[in-house]
Amino acid sequence: MLSDVLQIPYCSTECLDLALSQYHQVLCKGQSQEDEAHPLNRLLETWRSFHYPPETTSIMLIAKMIAMVKQAQDKGNIISLFSVFVKATLNEQEHIAHKLLGKQFQVQREVLRQQLRETLFEEAVQEWFTPEGFNSLLALIGTNGQGIGSSSFSHWVKNTEKLCLGDAEKKQLDELITQLYDQLDEVSGEFLDCEGSALYLLQSSCNHSCSPNAEVTFPNGNHTLAMVALQDISPEEEITISYLSCCDLTRSRHSRQKILKENYLFTCTCEKCLSEADDASVTSEEDIDSDEMDEEDTM
Repeated sequence: MLSDVLQIPYCSTECLDLALSQYHQVLCKGQSQEDEAHPLNRLLETWRSFHYPPETTSIMLIAKMIAMVKQAQDKGNIISLFSVFVKATLNEQEHIAHKLLGKQFQVQREVLRQQLRETLFEEAVQEWFTPEGFNSLLALIGTNGQGIGSSSFSHWVKNTEKLCLGDAEKKQLDELITQLYDQLDEVSGEFLDCEGSALYLLQSSCNHSCSPNAEVTFPNGNHTLAMVALQDISPEEEITISYLSCCDLTRSRHSRQKILKENYLFTCTCEKCLSEADDASVTSEEDIDSDEMDEEDTM
């Protein structure tokens, strides 16, 4: 639905009421949705202009966290809820720092922190606005933020898997899908099937595996997340998901480890990685291209 007052689209009255009760009173821009001078629009534009790695989530996720604290009657309860999420900025044991906290982004982080403080300062979480606290927030959303994959095209592709086709027809369909993905990728790139980002408490508590027994899905075409088993899971068997995209899962062990270290601060020791431990440390072609782009951005 579309609220004339808020000028924000919501999928239902229930969704609108929930937003109003949790955070929207703080983040509502009223008639200033397109006003470039509005503090929230300036904050978002600053984030975009810094060319953070494309897999990272939006600064507005942090803004929504602060807004929820501001609106909450029981601020301590909301703060304790967010404290459950992993927010380590580095892995001291393995000497791994989060990709968002690299030296190349030091100036940008400080500008963002100052803007966030000027726009949404909240005394109850004043530590979030210090340099150390802000770095922890960036690590929190970078580590736990889940891209919301709810595009119509991805649902269509998923549904084609249920079709009963002959080999020739299946090959023709696969070629068509590949062609469409290539064309869409030229426009949307990393955001092909990511229409937003969110924090999900249960999903974020699942460990990663390069050969997971469950996957994250968005069956209703909205922000509602469901975890679906990919195989039979025995009682007391750990449920694992992949922190990597389907494309990244097909990369070499070295490339997968690189992504996981930079974004999730750990070295994967799943069965697949252990079985490929003796493979040559070859970086996938996609990573070579990505590294070259990172170097251009930091020059």
